[in-house]
Amino acid sequence: QVQLVESGGGLVQPGGSLRLSCAASGGPFSINVMGWYRQAPGKQRDVVAFITSGGDTNYAASVKGRFTISRDNAKNTVFLQMSSLKPEDTAVYYCSADLAGYTYWGQGTQVTVSS
Repeated sequence: QVQLVESGGGLVQPGGSLRLSCAASGGPFSINVMGWYRQAPGKQRDVVAFITSGGDTNYAASVKGRFTISRDNAKNTVFLQMSSLKPEDTAVYYCSADLAGYTYWGQGTQVTVSS
């Protein structure tokens, strides 16, 4: 079974940076799309960014120019480089992987942007 494990969350000051990682295990398999979502307290889970196996990316308007998604296909790992972080970026960040008609989710990692 596919397992996703996020890492890299933590507390950072406004304007700072964090790099999130998510590794998918349980293969071999070919993952079409991997992405990042986030959920702030009291809010719904929203897409942050996603990336295809070919490297095509899409970003939420709120993070364009600040976040960069990338992936290592050989390692089935997706990354989210977050820069110029704002308090509004505070949320639990989840990674996802789509394959075989299913979407798999990690357990999430907390990102807190605060002084």
